Amino acid sequence: MNRILFVTVFSVVFLLLDYYAFQAIKTLTVNQSEGFQKGVKTLYFALTSLVIIAILVYNFGHPDGIAKHARTALMSFVFINVLAKLMLGFFVFIDDIQRVARWVVMKLSNPSTTGSEKGISRSKFLATTGLVVAAAPIVSLSWGIISGAHDYRVRRIKLPVKGLPKALEGLRIGQLSDIHSGSFWNKTAVKGGVQMLQDEKVDLAFFTGDLVNNKATEMQEWGSIFAKVNAPLGVYSVFGNHDYGDYVEWESQAKKQKNLADLATIHKNMGWNLLINEHKIIKVDGEKLGVIGVENWGAKARFPKYGKLDVATQNLPETSVNMLLSHDPSHWQAEVLPKYDNIDLTLSGHTHGMQFGVDIPGFKWSPVQYVYDEWAGLYKSKDQYLYVNRGYGYIGYPGRVGILPEISVIILERA
Repeated sequence: MNRILFVTVFSVVFLLLDYYAFQAIKTLTVNQSEGFQKGVKTLYFALTSLVIIAILVYNFGHPDGIAKHARTALMSFVFINVLAKLMLGFFVFIDDIQRVARWVVMKLSNPSTTGSEKGISRSKFLATTGLVVAAAPIVSLSWGIISGAHDYRVRRIKLPVKGLPKALEGLRIGQLSDIHSGSFWNKTAVKGGVQMLQDEKVDLAFFTGDLVNNKATEMQEWGSIFAKVNAPLGVYSVFGNHDYGDYVEWESQAKKQKNLADLATIHKNMGWNLLINEHKIIKVDGEKLGVIGVENWGAKARFPKYGKLDVATQNLPETSVNMLLSHDPSHWQAEVLPKYDNIDLTLSGHTHGMQFGVDIPGFKWSPVQYVYDEWAGLYKSKDQYLYVNRGYGYIGYPGRVGILPEISVIILERA
């Protein structure tokens, strides 16, 4: 019933918005031939029909029967179309406000006065401006798919650790997060990103969750590529919220559990050490480095709290440095800082930087910052650090605008 209600509400709202935004098109084509106007109208509402059909198929049809890349392209079209119509509708709304205001002023001042506008009318100006503004997301989001989706950036971060022993100074730690293999559409680019990490010659590598969107089968054509991620001191990984298959319907609970077990096997086959509420001790020239890994634990209400940090740190010996792999960065403020002052560095992902925003030296912004206090980059509280990786892959919108995919390299140094 909830799904029927969602589709009904979405369809009604979208159709109203669509018809409202079309008024700008009518304003700009008013002086064109009748045949031209009919052609524009037919094309416009044909695209509208495609959006509604796509929503119906995804909610009531069999989307798995559509080729993966075709599904991605179709939903990208829906997202971009809706966003463009929202912007166009905004300018039509402004035009309506100014029309009402002018009518009120005219009636109050001199009802018998009629005026004429010279040059371009306000309505035509606003309609033209609306079309230009509405075209901006179409261009930028399309470019974000073509270019931004796989424009991998290596970010090197020097991390000053209090009391760091000489043996661990200069240790290079690589991090990937949020691969979301079910969304990939460019195998050559994905291979290139993995090679970029390998070229960094890291000593230790981490993966902080969301290997797939929903199902272990998404990794069939990608396992051999990510198996190339290796490091002398090992590769360690954890589950993210998407790895549990919570966002799809399963025929039975047993099949859902098998999916998670299959995903754990994939980690093992790639040579990754999957940590499920446990810790491992790595020795470097006699010094002990603690690597703690927990299942997904999110402070936000709709995300699961499967992680058990108390279990993961049980019998943890005294070490020089402790690092925690926890997919959701909200875990840091909610549980790590108030309870575990022996964890020096927490590594997370999850936010993707919302795959949209501004990320330049000295300034970063994304809508996701209004939900997450820590959403990209390095954060510090006293002597404890959190690093949030911007993600390697993408989900939903198959691209990135401003917030590019990341390969993190953290270099330990003495504080």
